[in-house]
Amino acid sequence: MAAAPMIELWRGGLLESQHAGHAVIWGPGGIEAAWGDPDAVIFPRSSCKMIQALPLVESGAADAFGLTPRQLALSCASHQGAEIHTRAVSDWLEALGLGEADLRCGSHLPYDSAASQALVCSDTAPCQIHNNCSGKHSGFLTLNRHLRGGSEYVELDHPVQRAVREASEDVTGMTAPGYGIDGCSAPNFATTTAGLARAMAFFAAANPEGTAREAAAARLTRAMAAFPEMVAGEGRACTALMRAMGGKVAVKTGAEAVFVAILPDQKRGIALKITDGATRASEAAITALLIRLGALEAADPVAQRYLTPPQVNRRGIVTGEMRLAPGFG
Repeated sequence: MAAAPMIELWRGGLLESQHAGHAVIWGPGGIEAAWGDPDAVIFPRSSCKMIQALPLVESGAADAFGLTPRQLALSCASHQGAEIHTRAVSDWLEALGLGEADLRCGSHLPYDSAASQALVCSDTAPCQIHNNCSGKHSGFLTLNRHLRGGSEYVELDHPVQRAVREASEDVTGMTAPGYGIDGCSAPNFATTTAGLARAMAFFAAANPEGTAREAAAARLTRAMAAFPEMVAGEGRACTALMRAMGGKVAVKTGAEAVFVAILPDQKRGIALKITDGATRASEAAITALLIRLGALEAADPVAQRYLTPPQVNRRGIVTGEMRLAPGFG
């Protein structure tokens, strides 16, 4: 099945661009709605960080090292590298008796403009703590200390990644058809759009008093929703959308225009992938589906910011608009 048109860009009364993709809403009975191909194989990228954090919690490592809900949210983060993020990662590593050199995520300039400017103006190079995945890797290191594994915790056959793969295949309900190496050097296990939505529905329906895996999923979901600023940061869609929904829904983006949502009150999960990798389209599409399910008010300023924002040029003139494609949302 082909990808379905989802988001359109109009200029001068004419259709200028169109973003297509795959999306699935998974409820208690399975697939409730789908666009494009539910069986399309995708890399979830950073949208699956809560899945990658499951072994951290269910193994007992999180409790053994006294991790807080704020740290659990950070373990699921693609953060901005703002001071609240880098300080939290530094403190976490220090508590483990580890340091920046123990991370395996690589370095890049922080996405937070103030933090980036501070480094540039001081002629200081960024370090691995600034990496947007350093919270996830701090979680990996915590699990690794608990498992007493070797230092190269991102290797495919390492106990940490074997645990991540087992958890991923369990909650998606399928054997991973392959894997790729993510930007942070960790394996990223492929799945289908439906498999990813099924995993999000597992998190949404997870019983805090259930199995170790269910309890872990419930804790991670609550942590993300309670600390949205740790999951992304100011000005980011994940943080803004979770705040707009009052902590009742957890959402997470991933590179190449993947987006997921966990709706505990409805026991539903959403997963989508825009095939051209455009973030503006994935943000608009997840917003549309959250509105469809009644989790987000269409009139909310945050919804308007991501769903149908006007296109404005450098003189402040409105030049076009984004719209939902017919049949989507």
